[in-house]
Formats: sequence, structure tokens, C-alpha cells
Amino acid sequence: MRARGPLPAAAVLICAMAGGAPAAAAPGYAAVTPGNPLVFPRDYGSHPDFRTEWWYVTGWLSTPGGESLGFQITFFRTKPGVADANPSAFAPRQLLIAHCAISDPKRGRLWQDQRIRRAGLGLAEAALPDTNVWIDDWSLKHRAGAYDAKLAAEDFSIAVELADTQPPLLNGDAGVSRKGPAAASASYYYSLPHMKVTGNITRAGEPSRVTGEAWFDHEWSSEYLDEAAEGWDWIGINLDGGAALMAFRIRGTDGSVRWAGGTYRAGDGKIDILQPSAVHFDALRTWTSSRTGVQYPVEWRVAAGPHSYVLKPLMDDQENDTRLSTGAIYWEGAVRAYEAGRPAGRGYLELTGYGDRLKLR
Repeated sequence: MRARGPLPAAAVLICAMAGGAPAAAAPGYAAVTPGNPLVFPRDYGSHPDFRTEWWYVTGWLSTPGGESLGFQITFFRTKPGVADANPSAFAPRQLLIAHCAISDPKRGRLWQDQRIRRAGLGLAEAALPDTNVWIDDWSLKHRAGAYDAKLAAEDFSIAVELADTQPPLLNGDAGVSRKGPAAASASYYYSLPHMKVTGNITRAGEPSRVTGEAWFDHEWSSEYLDEAAEGWDWIGINLDGGAALMAFRIRGTDGSVRWAGGTYRAGDGKIDILQPSAVHFDALRTWTSSRTGVQYPVEWRVAAGPHSYVLKPLMDDQENDTRLSTGAIYWEGAVRAYEAGRPAGRGYLELTGYGDRLKLR
């Protein structure tokens, strides 16, 4: 894995993402406030007045040879708040990072890479008013009815089209998603479930045509986690019959559940906004990384309102090491969902804060 961009930019970004001194001392950021409805296509684009933002794609792919693979693409934008008054074109007023990975059972661990750059000079940007974010030749761009994602790493690449099949799913209160007991701990958040995927991947120089289904998230915030939070468990599941489930819980440093929530959209389009009391994550099995020694619960039973699913990973080792960009190590991987013992869908599970406390704010 390679960090792209000068080390000072990386250091500032890590402080911004991890809640270090530079970000804490920065001037004010835009606040997440209820009553401001999301407007599209404007809100597909960047929101540079907020501290942190990400565009997040996860999904399952199939090859002509019958392989099942997972894939993940994430672009982050962060405003460190340390150079707003600096007139230099090299000042890190906005920073961009990107992660990508392929979950490959034959390999037994992720193909993964990451990049980081300060925005500007035509090399990296998160543009307005529509999704158009790039770092060098890594890009995620929206056009009518679809997104194009292109990322070429040293030993693998992803080049796919993600086509809309459903309207945006607004999470929380009309797109305002609470992340803690205080109203300030919140994000603007929408999802695009059941995206149709077509394109190509390469692994170690071997190309494969792929098709599949993806889940797309776009989220932005200035105070994502409060000081008592340790990390989160999150799922985005494309359920059979066109239904979709997003659910999460925020874990406290004392072992408690700090907050929880979710959104369930039935196949007929009916939406159920899940309150904290309606979402429960119960770990069924753990896996320990031989590289980091971190133990992750990789098999779960998740209750979401009247629904209950068992989640089983495509493979155990889906640990993502992003210490060269965000400073974090976490588990993020493809899972199958089962309801009453029967296959019910496929999606992704993300587990943060199991090694060191995640200080994203």
C-alpha cells in the first residue's frame, strides 16, 4: 500500500480524522441541523464546510468463472481547519484520501490500496455540485442514472459502472442520522441500495469481466462521534426481493451501546426508520488477525425491528489496514445474510474501534 502525497499532508489528515490537536483547535465547521431537506443532484456533490465527508461503495461481484468476490471503494474529504487563511495553492485547506479493496477467497485476504493528497492543482478534488471526486487517476464520478469508478493499484484494479435501480434512501430524520445522545452527534446520510454493477477488475495482471450488485453511501458531518464513543458496527444489506437494510450501533468506551439506528425499505418501497431500541447486534463468532492481533466479531445476529438476520462473512480475513492514510485498522468485508436459516441477501459489514479507539469526529 502506498500513501500518495507529502508526509505533512498525511500528518494533518490523520489529526483531522483522529480528532488530534490541529482539528480540535480549528475554527467552526458547518453543523448538521434537522429541517434542511436534502436536495438532489446538489447533495450528490461535496460539502466543503463540513469537517468530514465520504462516498462509500461496497458490493458483491461475480466472474464468468463463477467466483464470488467483494469490493469496496471509498473517497474521503476532510477539512483540517489549519490553513484556511493561507493563500498558498499548496495549503491543505481540503484533503482527499481513497481506499479500495477486493475480497478474494482464493487469495484468503484483501487486495487493498490507499491514496492521500491535498486538494487542488488539478491532482485531487471533491467537486460541486455533483459527485466528482478524484485523486490522480482514481475517480468516482456521477452521470445521469449511474456512477463510474476507476481505481488502478499496483497489483489490482477496479473499473466499474454503478447504475441506479432505486431512488435515494434517506436515513434517520429525512436524511439527518443521529450518532449519539447529543443532537450535535449526527450526519447527513443517504444510501443507494441495489445498484447494478458491470465492468472489469484485474488481480495480479489477470483481467476479469464482472457483474454484481452494490450499496452506495454518502455521508457528511462535523461531529460524528462524541468523546465517549469507541467505534461502530455497521451493515448495508441488499435483501432479496428489492428490500434493503442499513443498521448500525455506536459502541461506548465503557462497553455500552452508545447509540443505534437504521433504515429498512421493503420491496414495495415502504420505509421503516429504526429507533435505537429496535436495533441489536449480537456477536456469534470471532476471528483474530495474525498481523495485528486484533480480534473481530465476524459473524453476527442483527435484529432490526421485526426482522432478524444472521450474517456470515465471505471470508474471515477482511481486515483493512489504512495506517498510511487515516491511521486506522478495521474490518470491512462482504457478508451473506440469512433469515430463519434461509439465504436472504448479501452486503457489507464494517467494524471499527476493535484495536484502538476510533476518534473520528
